[in-house]
Amino acid sequence: MTRIDSTSGDWYDTSAHMLWIGDRTRQLDGAHVEFMRGIKNPIGLKCGPSLEPDDLLRLIAALNPANIPGRLTLIARFGADKIADKLPALVRAVKREGASVVWSSDPMHGNTIKLQSGYKTRPVERVLEEVRSFFAIHRAEGTHAGGVHFEMTGQNVTECLGGAQGLKEIDLADRYQTACDPRLNASQALELAFLIAQGIRDERMKQTGLAASA
Repeated sequence: MTRIDSTSGDWYDTSAHMLWIGDRTRQLDGAHVEFMRGIKNPIGLKCGPSLEPDDLLRLIAALNPANIPGRLTLIARFGADKIADKLPALVRAVKREGASVVWSSDPMHGNTIKLQSGYKTRPVERVLEEVRSFFAIHRAEGTHAGGVHFEMTGQNVTECLGGAQGLKEIDLADRYQTACDPRLNASQALELAFLIAQGIRDERMKQTGLAASA
């Protein structure tokens, strides 16, 4: 599915618009990085707890050497218990380097747990907490929280714990329908939407100087 564009002579992966490198496959000398740096698609890079600032800068240099805006999205996926310790140093290093990236949050994968019953699930409160921390860190560092990545469905599934419905482990068997990863259901996704809207509102108020007078 990788083709040369007839008008530009550039290589594109035509299987998707945007592709990304996983947290476990982001080795600088690995096949995933080598392939991604050779195509002109927008690309993403998952950034997890084991990623060091210097390694991130080397990856950015390999994947976006011309520092083209919109080329590279850094997808933070730490887990609610690790993001406050790990993300700020990465944000500062990227800002200091002057690298043009989009920062996005993936609060799903770092908060996956497997229960004794065998179900793989994600506690909604941990997902919410990672999103809160993501916005708060970027506000504190003077950088922009540019996106979010969720796995969700409009169906009333029972795959993630908690939320306004208060789903418990015993409820998961009711409608656990995913073929792969557990998804937020419609109600849980709405909770996240309201949280993100509030985060964006707070950021804009701060930027315009309204927060102090509100």
